[in-house]
Amino acid sequence: MTEQTPRPTPLDRLYLTGIDGVTEVLLIRHAQQERPDGSVGQLRDPPLSAHGRKQAQLVAEALSNVHLDAVFSSGLKRALDTATAIAERHGLEPQIIEDLRESEIFRDIPGDQTLESVLSRELLRALQGRLISERSADAYPYSESSYEFRKRAINAVEQAIMSQRAKRIAIVCHGGVINVYVSHVVKSPYDFLFGPDHTSVSAVAAGDGRRMIHRLNDSQHLRTDDGDLTSR
Repeated sequence: MTEQTPRPTPLDRLYLTGIDGVTEVLLIRHAQQERPDGSVGQLRDPPLSAHGRKQAQLVAEALSNVHLDAVFSSGLKRALDTATAIAERHGLEPQIIEDLRESEIFRDIPGDQTLESVLSRELLRALQGRLISERSADAYPYSESSYEFRKRAINAVEQAIMSQRAKRIAIVCHGGVINVYVSHVVKSPYDFLFGPDHTSVSAVAAGDGRRMIHRLNDSQHLRTDDGDLTSR
């Protein structure tokens, strides 16, 4: 007698677990980047720090025994280098989606200028206070608006999901992108819900025209016998 697969329960269908046609989407924040002082241009696309390169190898190792059908990445160096470390373990090449890039804060300030040459110290503190209280990307002037950022970042994640019928994909991107996508899924108005650790893994199930959060900010792979490499 052939053993039959149990039918999905209502909770399985609700949470998109154990049913056909569901893609697991791993949203992975890039590893720690260098934080150069100086011009605005230097802040836009920094490389990984030495600490970040260790983090990238640890998340790649943690995911090495997990089947991945595809790895997507923003085109910024800190995300692409992290994605490359992950993809290499699976014989894959990262697929770049430019709209997965981070929120373009201060994008309208010329790259050769410093923030201090445009914004006074007092104004910058005031803007930071607005960001903390309002949790919106609109707090900063000379920047991509919250609406623009959310639209292109959410669409970029959905593009990766819909690009192929897959069981599990990794999307290596940025803390802002992960925040607005999670906000989209849970229908929150905020651009900032939580602080994703570098190389943390969040999981979203995509299927049946719906999205469900399965995991948030898992960075256990950074807690090693040699110490805790967690950073934000």
